Amino acid sequence: MTNLEQIRKELSPARRKKVEARAAELIAEEMTLQELRRARKLTQVRMAKKLGVSQDGISKLEKRSDLLLSTLRKTVEAMGGRLSLVAEFPDRNPVVLCGIAEDEPRARRR
Repeated sequence: MTNLEQIRKELSPARRKKVEARAAELIAEEMTLQELRRARKLTQVRMAKKLGVSQDGISKLEKRSDLLLSTLRKTVEAMGGRLSLVAEFPDRNPVVLCGIAEDEPRARRR
């Protein structure tokens, strides 16, 4: 019987790297705030210090299913990222919404 680890060992280093990169892409496509924080190698204590809240506050934040966009933006920025919102429709390409999740809305591009 062949297991996954055996198959992985038989791959060339280049192919293994490509498979691992694609796996990371798929995993990164959808994460909870907790998973994102962990992927960024941040503790709840460190996040709490960055946001000026208690560790318990971070724990509660990560369990919430309904957040203010400003809270989500600050949390993502504390992790070193930038929040953007994308509206998806079945009949057109995705649209990046501007002026909603930002502190200072940027000038609209034409």
